[in-house]
Amino acid sequence: MTFHVMIIPTLNCPSNCKYCWGSENKKEMMDLEIIDQIIDWLGDFRDDKVHFTFHGGEPLLAGYDFYEYALERLSKLDNFEGFSVQSNIWLLSEELIDLFVKYNVVVSTSIDGPKEINDYQRGDGYFDKTMSKYELAKSKGLTINFVLTVTDYSKDFSDELYEFFKGEQMSLKIHAALPSLRGDNADPWALDQEEHGKLLVDWLDKYLYDLDKFAIMDLDHICKSALRRRGTLCTFADCIGTTLAVGSDGSVYPCYRFVGMPEYVLGNVADNPSFDDLKASDAWAKLQEFRDFVDEDCKKCRHKKYCEGGCPYNAIVAYKTPQAVDPQCTAYKMIFDEVSKRMNKEFAKSAFGMGAPAPRKEGEQFSIMDLAMK
Repeated sequence: MTFHVMIIPTLNCPSNCKYCWGSENKKEMMDLEIIDQIIDWLGDFRDDKVHFTFHGGEPLLAGYDFYEYALERLSKLDNFEGFSVQSNIWLLSEELIDLFVKYNVVVSTSIDGPKEINDYQRGDGYFDKTMSKYELAKSKGLTINFVLTVTDYSKDFSDELYEFFKGEQMSLKIHAALPSLRGDNADPWALDQEEHGKLLVDWLDKYLYDLDKFAIMDLDHICKSALRRRGTLCTFADCIGTTLAVGSDGSVYPCYRFVGMPEYVLGNVADNPSFDDLKASDAWAKLQEFRDFVDEDCKKCRHKKYCEGGCPYNAIVAYKTPQAVDPQCTAYKMIFDEVSKRMNKEFAKSAFGMGAPAPRKEGEQFSIMDLAMK
């Protein structure tokens, strides 16, 4: 199993997205000393392959010199697997692009659909700044994936959103706007879970006509999870202990979304904590409380094995307690039910001797198994 370490150089961000919980005007910036401490800490922390994701805030505020040093040093770990960056990419220079290509860094950025919709949610000028850097990165061979945040506002433009990403042939993940523990600015934008579920089911039906045109990674992983009976996407994986985040001061958190919240500090890389040290923290006890609640509350749900109660952060944010499940539970059930129904129908057709499916004709849907095996 791959171990995921998220490095958060800063929580500062030049964007001012209306629903964002992660944009803060802070001066803290990670020193290169913290990178060295991360390497020392991971040297004997665990043997699993480790993947690093740089997140924020806006991680590119750390600058070229930071990444030149960090990528070179971290890539020499014996169990190193790869790098990712989540950024608005406004600061993506040609030099950084070349560096990221050298180390096979996969970059994800956020676009909320066509310019009018995106800039209403993320601010005037956001779309043009991001898309111009995307075109530059693409011309130099750097892979860019996208994150679409669907809000209570943008849900009414579901068809326009789908056609935009399909037309641009972008690989994307779908995020539902959620409330935040950091303030109430995100609350009016939060997407109702039934509306989220309807969008996922609707997009699945459309996507089965378009598997050869672009990638909706959530739907890919949801189908894989249902087939394999094991979560393959962050939201549906048992991330507790398999993902950790390191803030600018070296503090260790369960995930990047908890960074900057003192009550969720597990330890600090300067102290070279063992896994048992992290598990002895008060913050870990809250995560275990979430896991224990899910094991009991969700035990009769047929999707529990590959949903795992959803995201711990989402649950704690929505209900102000670890004794909760992800507030998008209804949405997850809706899409998992739809995928399971389609899979069972295809399995039954095969089991009753109807043989291998006929070759797909132009204009027909791909099968749900085509998607699961994608």
